[in-house]
Amino acid sequence: MVIEGLDGAGKNTLTRSLTETLEERGASVARIAFPRYGHSVHADLVRDALHGRLGELPDSVYAMALLFALDRRDAAGEIRAAAAEHDVLLLDRYVASNAAYCAARLHQHADGPFVAWLRELEIDRFGLPRPDLHVLLRVPRELAARRARQREEADADRALDSYESNDDLQARCAEVYDELAAANWLAPWWVLDGVDTPDLVKLAEDVLRR
Repeated sequence: MVIEGLDGAGKNTLTRSLTETLEERGASVARIAFPRYGHSVHADLVRDALHGRLGELPDSVYAMALLFALDRRDAAGEIRAAAAEHDVLLLDRYVASNAAYCAARLHQHADGPFVAWLRELEIDRFGLPRPDLHVLLRVPRELAARRARQREEADADRALDSYESNDDLQARCAEVYDELAAANWLAPWWVLDGVDTPDLVKLAEDVLRR
């Protein structure tokens, strides 16, 4: 199960809360968050690029997409093992994040050439496991931006990167996420209202019934 949404949407909070609710119901749960900062050289290169430490590399949408994809390719074995050993595997971001953000950077839609290229790269060529379910945590862009700034103010290590601080990009990304959800891209999508606290009990029960 993949949890997607804008920066500041509350993905990490939902992942942690849902994990607790699932475990209370006797389910074993594993969690992986992408990019895997501190655990993957490709993820660390992503962070350097997003904070302006790799020169002109972030200007190339395809180069950035490839770094994100390589981080996941290196984690493919971990993903398969966790899925086999637990009742539920929760992924905080996955292939759809790459699709939404990079298509938005190119001013393309979910049915455009970039998303098709990315699917061929990550799913077909790299052989990443397809998810069983996406959950899109949808929040107004203004609320997501405010949460992201509050997170930055509370944690000196969480300075906003060039994607998080770009309001126009975030707005376009939200549109692509909605398009991916409407198309059930790669797997079914559930859309949650991220403004109010979701009904975690119902969500957990729905997940366990799948």
